[in-house]
Amino acid sequence: MGKKRIQIFDTTLRDGEQIPGCQLNAKEKIKIAKKLEFLGVDVIEAGFPISSPGDYQSVKEICKSVSNTVICALSRAVEKDIEIAGLALKYAKRPRIHTGIGTSNCHIRYKFNSTPEKIIERAISAVKYAKKFVEDVEFYAEDAGRTENEFLSKICENVIKYGATVINIPDTTGACLPEEYGKKIRFLKENVKGIHKIILSTHCHNDLGLATANSLFGVMNGAEQVECTINGIGERAGNTSLEEIVMIFKQNSHLNLFTNINTKLIYSTSYLVSECTGMKVQANKAIVGVNAFSHSSGIHQDGVIKKRETYESINPEDVGINKSSIILTARSGRAALAFRYKKLGYFLNQNYLDLVYSIFLKYADEKKEITDMELKIILKKANFNNKKNNKVLHTNTNNNSLRINVL
Repeated sequence: MGKKRIQIFDTTLRDGEQIPGCQLNAKEKIKIAKKLEFLGVDVIEAGFPISSPGDYQSVKEICKSVSNTVICALSRAVEKDIEIAGLALKYAKRPRIHTGIGTSNCHIRYKFNSTPEKIIERAISAVKYAKKFVEDVEFYAEDAGRTENEFLSKICENVIKYGATVINIPDTTGACLPEEYGKKIRFLKENVKGIHKIILSTHCHNDLGLATANSLFGVMNGAEQVECTINGIGERAGNTSLEEIVMIFKQNSHLNLFTNINTKLIYSTSYLVSECTGMKVQANKAIVGVNAFSHSSGIHQDGVIKKRETYESINPEDVGINKSSIILTARSGRAALAFRYKKLGYFLNQNYLDLVYSIFLKYADEKKEITDMELKIILKKANFNNKKNNKVLHTNTNNNSLRINVL
């Protein structure tokens, strides 16, 4: 069985920017968009043009700056929204309008004060109108996660009939469990007439911490596109994390799934988005957090030093990080201490290492982390203690390294 390519739809510049306190200017958006194209994403959702003149202009400028990637603009199922989106995409080489409407009973009754029949009519009208501006039209069934499958199937059939090229099945409130979301995708693949003509897309939110898992189950059950953001940023608890879903595919060859993402650019892209948005990446964030490839436990450090795979399932170089980090704390052992000294050019024999380690522990108990400067101070203190106890210290310098032996 051949591998299946999954398209990556990045919505960092639209859904990601909806975080309170995150405001990107046009220059920053263009910079991120260019980086996303270089990263290898298939679709960039550049913004929601009707929302503000600034967003409209940003989408327009991104279209001029990006050459190969599909540029997508969001709209509601409202003619004015769609028209403005179409105008903003005027300079895009590969434009897409992303339009849609809420489909759950909750949205139909309370958000729109409408009926299922009228919602279907609005969905059809939106797709038909969008087709006047672009050929590539994506339809989103907002709150699809809580929409009854039979009605969802019906609305999908209708928008396919009138020209939708992609259908987005959002778990808008992040309420679905992975198996439940996967079954919903499978139901649509097996019951919607014409579903084979279009791309079925996941768009999962992280309210219960299941966005990536839900996207995975969606793809395993037939979805061909994943909508996600860099660092998992987005409304409320965020969206599916691009780096997580991409690396899941890469690390699990038995899934027979792959993307066009150049994973070696993941870390630098993550850093750029964090820098521009002002949204810091939590230290323990998978793949791109500062602790993702850092080890402070003595047992883990010893294992990683002997063979990286002992405690790392991902090679840090695969995501653009040079190497794993050995962080010296009170939990570190002699192996980690010797390793760090070796990196500084000091090779300690066992006797001297024991002496240095006893001093190191006293320092480590008082500090969260021992720095390279403090390691040199500890070495001087150990040397002083040796002389005080009338021991002889021999040093041999070879290739700019210091070999220390205690007699």
